[in-house]
Amino acid sequence: KPEWYFLFAYAILRSIPNKLGGVLALLASILVLMVVPILHTSKQRSLTFRPLTQFLFWTLVADVAILTWIGGMPVEHPFIIIGQVASFLYFFLFLVLSPFAGWLENKVLEWH
Repeated sequence: KPEWYFLFAYAILRSIPNKLGGVLALLASILVLMVVPILHTSKQRSLTFRPLTQFLFWTLVADVAILTWIGGMPVEHPFIIIGQVASFLYFFLFLVLSPFAGWLENKVLEWH
């Protein structure tokens, strides 16, 4: 069991039954952080007037907290499913929802 600050990555590693797939997911969880600036589509930088992005931020905080908790739990039935869902949500937030939220917020700014 790794240190507490690596537990979220450990949960992503354990969420995929295939060893190679788990290692690739672990690497992707780090690489996705490098891709975030490229995927940033919003014209507004401040989160003050972007409530959808604020919601996604707090969802990400909760997801990382859940992944950290799951990383410290044994590999048993309910924790495996929770870890897989939380791992999927981690990637979905960064790769799909965040760019979509920026695009949607740009459209709302154009309307006003």
